[in-house]
Amino acid sequence: YTILDTYEAGVALVGTEVKALREGKASLVDAFATIDDGEVWLRGLHIPEYGGGTWTNHAPRRTRKLLLHRREIDSLVGKIRDGNQTLVPLSMYFNDGRVKVELALAKGKQEHDKRADIARR
Repeated sequence: YTILDTYEAGVALVGTEVKALREGKASLVDAFATIDDGEVWLRGLHIPEYGGGTWTNHAPRRTRKLLLHRREIDSLVGKIRDGNQTLVPLSMYFNDGRVKVELALAKGKQEHDKRADIARR
């Protein structure tokens, strides 16, 4: 991907998800974000079940809502509607006790761009 712009978004989580994240076991490997009905959703993020949890544990791959300002969501809708851009999470971290996701507006690379990057490396 070619990163065009980055955003910081909050994540709506349930209690055991926060405890599992504090253990540092989340995986962003298959994660991506979509915009449905004016809301941004993070899909494919894997947060394993909390070891100390009971029947209140969360589903590991559930869809999670991202918290962004309305003007940011509206600008993202306009940019993604063009078709060649997507939202990918780059990192997940704690900021003042709240879970944040660094979300990037990215454009897929073409084959010759990939080869050029490999040659530079």
